[in-house]
Parts: sequence; structure tokens; C-alpha cells
Amino acid sequence: MLAGITQIDQDLFLFLNSFNSPFWDKVMLIFTGTVTWVPFYLLLIFFIFKQYRQKAFTIVLVLILTIVISDQFSVLIKELVQRLRPTHNPAISQLVHNVYNKGGDYGFFSSHASNSFALAMFTSLLFQNRSYTTMIFLWAVLVSYTRIYLGLHYPADILAGWTWGFITGYFMYRFFRIVDKRYLYHLSPEINKTSLATPEFIYLSIFVTIFIGTVLFTINRLQVFQFFVS
Repeated sequence: MLAGITQIDQDLFLFLNSFNSPFWDKVMLIFTGTVTWVPFYLLLIFFIFKQYRQKAFTIVLVLILTIVISDQFSVLIKELVQRLRPTHNPAISQLVHNVYNKGGDYGFFSSHASNSFALAMFTSLLFQNRSYTTMIFLWAVLVSYTRIYLGLHYPADILAGWTWGFITGYFMYRFFRIVDKRYLYHLSPEINKTSLATPEFIYLSIFVTIFIGTVLFTINRLQVFQFFVS
């Protein structure tokens, strides 16, 4: 049964990984990069301080701890399970569309998928804004998909990462609520009565839209320029 599931996972990976082009190679390389999204993370932190004032520093610390736990546990599981990445699997490595590098030897499960879902889960519970929840989980799915596109992870690596990230984000938020009730109750505001306001969500949406649009437009223009000068 396990062999059958593994084969399905491998076949699905090769199917999804086969949809590629030079244009999307560049796009996915940019979208997969952690540094790429630093302005977005800083904007989230800004809104945390704006909305939660005296409790913001603690929230940010717990959020950072959430990502560290998510990331390091995925690293530990990689070493324990030792499932070769598609790029290191001799059975299919020649069929893999790989962009830039092959990554480490082992890929189960994806740290990118885990970390992005941990961030999405924690902040969606914190901000209590349905529109934000939709946007941040779509962003997490996009980041996760880049790992399949680039040839670095199987779909099962992504699904397992989502599951762990979801669990980590949820329980770390519950942990923060315990800390809040026991030690921060005298500080404002009340977490359960504070949410991300509509204007802040609009600013976030505009930033993400402009950023993604700029990346797509710039790469497309560069493609056109290379066509004419080649």
C-alpha cells in the first residue's frame, strides 16, 4: 500500500512539475525566496504593533518562535525519514525540471510549506479577518507550490508541511492566549476584541498585488527585450 501511495505521489509530482517555461522559472525562483517576502513580513509586524500595542512585542516573539519550531521540526523529520528529494532520486532525477539548485538530499517534509502555513494559521487566528485569512492562505499555497515547480518536493512533502504548519500555528496561538490571560491581562487591548481593520487589510492586499504584478511585468519585459536583442 505504501509503495502504491509513493508511486501516486511521484506520478503527480512529475505531472505538476512538467508545466514549466523560462518565464515561470524566473517567477518561481523569486516567489520561493524567503528574502523576497521580507517587506511583506515587516508590514505584518507593523500592523501587529499598530493593532495590539502593548502586547505586540510578545506576539512577535511568539510568532518568531512558531516559525522556528515549525522549521526545525521539519529539518529533524528530514533527517529521520531520509526520503530523497526528486532531484536526488535516481529513478526520476533525469525527468525532473529543476531550476537553480537540487537542494539538500532529503525533502520530507517541506520547510517552506510548513513555515508559510504556520505563519498563515497564527496570524489568521490573531487578526480575525476573513479576507485576510483567505489572502494569507493563498499566499502560503503559492509559496508551497513553488517547491514542486522547482523540482525540490513531492506533493506529499507539501501536504505534510501544511499539516505540521497548521498544527504549529494553532497551538502556538493557543499558547499565546494562555500567556496573555495569565501575564498580560492588565495590558491593552483585549485580544478577542481586536482584529485587523479593513483599511489595514486593503493596504496589505495592495502591497501583495503590486509586488506580484511588478514581478510578472518586469520578467515579461525582460523576456521581450532578450527576444529582440538575441
